[in-house]
Amino acid sequence: MKLADLRKLSIRQQVRIHFRIQNGMECIITEHGLAQVPGLHSVPDFNLEQELASAAEFLYEPLAATSKPRQIQREELASLLGTGPSDSAHEHEEE
Repeated sequence: MKLADLRKLSIRQQVRIHFRIQNGMECIITEHGLAQVPGLHSVPDFNLEQELASAAEFLYEPLAATSKPRQIQREELASLLGTGPSDSAHEHEEE
């Protein structure tokens, strides 16, 4: 699972996806596909792709008023993407 996968999912399903990064901050993938870290005021000393790889729990926040945010595990998020936990290799193009 890569950030690009979460960006596509957030746009298609109009959701926000939150996950904690190791320094205690939170990354939010918006419904526009943007990765944001609220409270970050300088160049980060971390890589979001690496932080995502270590995240096990996510907050899945639909924008529809009829749905409530819910905590989901990595496996459930991977199933929403239509891939297994480490099944993203088939999506890469050959160079």
